[in-house]
Amino acid sequence: MKDIRIALLDMNNNHVNQGFRNIKEISETFQQNSEENVVIKTFDVRFKDEMPEIGDFDIFISSGGPGNPHREGLEWENRFAQFLDAVFEHNQDNEDKKYLFLICHSFQLASIHWNLGNICKRKSYSFGVMPVHKTKEGKEEFLFKNLQDPFYAVDSRAYQFIEPDHERFEKLGMKIVAIEKSRPHINLERAIMAVRFSDEIFGTQFHPEASPEALIENLKDDKNREAMIENFGMEKYLETMDRIDDEDKIILTRNQILPRFLQFAKKNILNKTESLA
Repeated sequence: MKDIRIALLDMNNNHVNQGFRNIKEISETFQQNSEENVVIKTFDVRFKDEMPEIGDFDIFISSGGPGNPHREGLEWENRFAQFLDAVFEHNQDNEDKKYLFLICHSFQLASIHWNLGNICKRKSYSFGVMPVHKTKEGKEEFLFKNLQDPFYAVDSRAYQFIEPDHERFEKLGMKIVAIEKSRPHINLERAIMAVRFSDEIFGTQFHPEASPEALIENLKDDKNREAMIENFGMEKYLETMDRIDDEDKIILTRNQILPRFLQFAKKNILNKTESLA
């Protein structure tokens, strides 16, 4: 029986982070619930300049992280760009596919790398539980299948992806599947919140791994709490705290998106192994 090999890319640059802990938890739950032997290995991309060899793994999950997603001349940036191209090109040329999920900072890096639009700094830091709206293509997205429209997810970002280059999306066969809440009274373009980069590569600006416990822990940070109150007001902040463990909000998002991605990848990997046997 084939092993399922998962590489977790830690993009936090040695900052303590709840999100990466949650990614590990979801991956380990998948490992425990699988009949197959699932191997999980962690790579500290930014702080230790560690990068997986794509031939050694089947599934990659690349986390969020702090800082500017634009290039700053660091060695790991070249290696991560090469990694993105290697996965994308491998899937175009080979029947045994590699599966990649990109979260927040990793999503921004990939969107910049593939020249998909304007990734720029927000006027203010965004933090909180946000409604995420499906696009027309997003309504067909199987990772969103059991989620409402809008669904709810944790947002934590200083940067945003706006003004998508639709011709570029078309050329590369990529699709925008989610955008942030429509606010017609505010004269700002809505940010892109999720992209289907290919059949095997998916990315979200929001944090599908987030748990209520992690969000509460993050709100102990004054910057996060103040950003949430500034974005939504005290009344909305208190309402969010009251609804934090509602089964139909971030718990549902956590239980659907990444677990469905892992199951989809496993099924295809095993099917391909059987057909090649």
